[in-house]
Amino acid sequence: MRKLFFFVVFSSISFSLQAQGVLSLQRCRELALENNRQLKVSRMTAEVAENTHKSAKTKYLPRVDGLAGYQHFSREISILNDKQKSALANLGSNTAGKLGTQIGQNLTSLAQQGIISTQTAQQLGQLLSNIAAPLTQAGNNIGQSINDAFRTNTKNVYAAGIVISQPIYMGGAIQAANDMATIGEEMAQNNLALKQQLILFGVDNAYWLAVSLKRKESLAIQYRDLAKKLDDDVKKMIREGVATRADGLKVDVVVNTADLQISRIQSGVSLAKMTLCELCGIALDGDIKLADEGTADLSPTPLPNYEAHSTAYSSDSTAQKEARPELRLLQNAVDLSEQNTKLVRALYLPHVLLTAGYSVMNPNTFNGFQNKFSDLWNIGITLQVPIWNWGENKYKVRAAKTATSIAQLELEDARKKIDLELEQNRLRLKDANKQLATAHQNMAAADENLRCANVGFKEGVMTVTEVMAAQTAWQTARTAIIDAEIAVKLAQTGVRKAMGEL
Repeated sequence: MRKLFFFVVFSSISFSLQAQGVLSLQRCRELALENNRQLKVSRMTAEVAENTHKSAKTKYLPRVDGLAGYQHFSREISILNDKQKSALANLGSNTAGKLGTQIGQNLTSLAQQGIISTQTAQQLGQLLSNIAAPLTQAGNNIGQSINDAFRTNTKNVYAAGIVISQPIYMGGAIQAANDMATIGEEMAQNNLALKQQLILFGVDNAYWLAVSLKRKESLAIQYRDLAKKLDDDVKKMIREGVATRADGLKVDVVVNTADLQISRIQSGVSLAKMTLCELCGIALDGDIKLADEGTADLSPTPLPNYEAHSTAYSSDSTAQKEARPELRLLQNAVDLSEQNTKLVRALYLPHVLLTAGYSVMNPNTFNGFQNKFSDLWNIGITLQVPIWNWGENKYKVRAAKTATSIAQLELEDARKKIDLELEQNRLRLKDANKQLATAHQNMAAADENLRCANVGFKEGVMTVTEVMAAQTAWQTARTAIIDAEIAVKLAQTGVRKAMGEL
């Protein structure tokens, strides 16, 4: 436990020192790729797409489902109808009773014909009555026994089983679904690449903005120091009577304005560094040092031969399709739409399934509803053929084809826009280099002008106002160099982004 504690403390200290150390642009990019939360979400999304693809592959395999159930019915399943039950329940009455009635009628007829005496007929009728009663009861009992034998005892039904289904032909739906899952996985990876590109582009811009503001802060401090030195000289001259108080007040205003400018720039530096920290996934304290913030001159980073690269980077080139994740994503959208059309078309094609199953049931419906569990297996083929659905699938296919056409148009539009983006950034870079060259020329003139103004002021041939104007011109010229150098860096970043090289 103690080792774990020291490890955590050491890691926290190391990370804190890392955050407060000198960070190069490359290190900032590395931190952003490691820690940025948006990239973490994109990586998780890619993992989801990968598992979705694996899930789609299982559609080719047999599906096995287990089933179990219990049902209680309010009455039993009856094999005999009500008329048949009544006939069986009165079997004795319907046989022995009718027979006794018929014999009694015959005896009466014989007595009337004088064949037998009336007394004999009465005796025989009494005897028959004594015999018919038990026969009727016995017949009714036998009939009821038959009724009971036909009872199914199906008020409580128990069943369990396993069902297996294997797709044989689904109209191409399974293949289309798998292709869509494959494209979805590619889209997730391309989306991750796009997020990485945007994050790195943001890191580069935030880095150079912070460097620009930090260098302007140093320049503002130098300008303030020049103004203070002039203020000291003017105050000395006022005491000697060779300068007026109005001259001193002018310089005081410049010094105060310079202090305010420094404060504003420092706030901008803190905000810019906090933005950079957010992109890099480190503490938002803004207390970081950048490797280029103290550099006197930022030499432009040489680009690869982007002129030749841009010639090959045409709207029909494979290099363009592979370089920009936006184009890969749009191509994925086209492919996905095409597969969706196939999936929709498969809905009105015949589907063939191979099915098999094994089940147990109580009561046994295949053995006179015997009250015990019995097993049963089955195997078969299922054919489903859509016949009529009022043209639903036809309209769906048309809509899917239209969606594919839209995706293709968006892809072509994106290619044209990327060509324009590349050309714009090339022109920006060209213009930024011209501005930088001009700014250096102006800086040389501003340095000489400031030197002459200082010398002239000491010799009394230049006024305070002229010296302050020279100082302002010097600061403006130096600021122009900083802006031009940063503009070159940002234009280079834009060119690399347009070529998909970030």
